Amino acid sequence: MSRTRPTAYESWPRSSPAPGGQAPEVPPDNPLTSKEGWRTFVARSPQPPLLSKAELQALPPARRTAEQQRRRDYHTDLPLVNTPVIQKVISTGRLLIQLNRHQISARRGVIISGMSGTGKTTALTQLGRAHEIATRKRHPYDGSRLPVIYVTVPPAATPRMLAVEFARFLGLELGSRANLTDITNAVCSVAAYTHADLVLVDEIHNISLATRTGAEASDQLKYFAERLPATFVYAGVEVEAQGLFAGARGRQIAGRFTVLPAAPFAYGTATQREAWHALIATLESTLRLHHHPPGTLAGMAGQLYRRTGGMIGSLSQLVRGAAILAIDTGSEQITEDLLDMVPIDYAAERSHAPARAQPRGLGEAAAL
Repeated sequence: MSRTRPTAYESWPRSSPAPGGQAPEVPPDNPLTSKEGWRTFVARSPQPPLLSKAELQALPPARRTAEQQRRRDYHTDLPLVNTPVIQKVISTGRLLIQLNRHQISARRGVIISGMSGTGKTTALTQLGRAHEIATRKRHPYDGSRLPVIYVTVPPAATPRMLAVEFARFLGLELGSRANLTDITNAVCSVAAYTHADLVLVDEIHNISLATRTGAEASDQLKYFAERLPATFVYAGVEVEAQGLFAGARGRQIAGRFTVLPAAPFAYGTATQREAWHALIATLESTLRLHHHPPGTLAGMAGQLYRRTGGMIGSLSQLVRGAAILAIDTGSEQITEDLLDMVPIDYAAERSHAPARAQPRGLGEAAAL
């Protein structure tokens, strides 16, 4: 193995954002599971377009086309709505980071568990972003710090595959002959050098304790947790039903991790409907459409719930898609017809069945 020290590291970027207030796009080979992709994600702060319709029309054609594309880009990635799940994950995660700071072993962690589309990955990454920003405010001149590690568990992950994911995030160059011990030692050395104190592990449901390989991958994660002075936070699809807490290994995980449920928004009580309306109003306030009357989406809260089943991911796709269509068609406002034109996921389509046409008749799903 040619390099195990953090010589592959660059300082935290202090360059100006790209024109229009946008951070540079992450190249395809720099996903969120790489340090470069993660840094870009943390630094990114999309700025809303400010030109009025009259100002837009007064621009030369080429500039007008560029500004229209900028508005589309803005609406594809609307500012995040701070949902109750995100708030709970951030507050719990930051508290555990403090509690674990001087623990030698048996550090406590968090598992975010829920159905697909309920915002688990968003909550996980927002915890990491909040922690990284806070850390860099405390250490503004320490460019060698990388306080957060973010990895995803590959399907049918082996211990070596898992260790390689950690090494890939850190940018370590590993020889083809590097064995699991070599990779693990290199990861722990660099993570300690860069003061990593929060490890985010997504897609944890890909580890099955019912198989030998899954059990060994779980042991590898536990070994990392013992070696690294960091708080570990997992996210996965309904991990309780995946057997993550079964057997001796599962009992040990259950004894060290707090489970935070990520559930769809409910609509059965007045309080639940009020929370859904507030979510939509906040999302609507981020739109930058020239003819969209404020309160239009809030007035369609029931319809939006029927289309999405209370899934934050489906709602985001629906609103963002309708906003782009509003720009493309020139209507500059979101209507029911545009909402109907936006394709959504199968799970949300199922929730849109005629039997669920009246929101007040929906079952009492667990509120966030």
